[in-house]
Amino acid sequence: MIPPDTLRPVFAETFPTAMDAGVLYISIAYRTCGHLCCCGCGHEVVTPLSPAQWSLTYDGENVSLTPSIGNWSLPCQSHYWIRDGRIRWSRRYSPAEIDQNQDRNRRLLAARDRGEQQPGRVAGRRRRLRFWRR
Repeated sequence: MIPPDTLRPVFAETFPTAMDAGVLYISIAYRTCGHLCCCGCGHEVVTPLSPAQWSLTYDGENVSLTPSIGNWSLPCQSHYWIRDGRIRWSRRYSPAEIDQNQDRNRRLLAARDRGEQQPGRVAGRRRRLRFWRR
């Protein structure tokens, strides 16, 4: 399969049995997006929409997902952003960085489940800036 360089949004209540490459399926009813991994490996990628996970922006034509898509549990371990419908590739993360990200994500989800306030965007940016300065 040839990796796509863009994803076209398709709004649907549920995802099809077989997803098409180059399509980002969006289910508002289930607050979930799905697509085939952008590296071309063919694995399905599901991104739940919630304040603790991913958020979707739709401008009437294209979509963006925030934060990035880190497919750490897939063999490809691809990592990319979806911005205005385009795939923007990120650098490869080391195993230690992947572990840090997965641990942070687990902590954020657990805090959300306990009803705790999530750190604001400014705190998240500060954390990322500290990471890049190392």
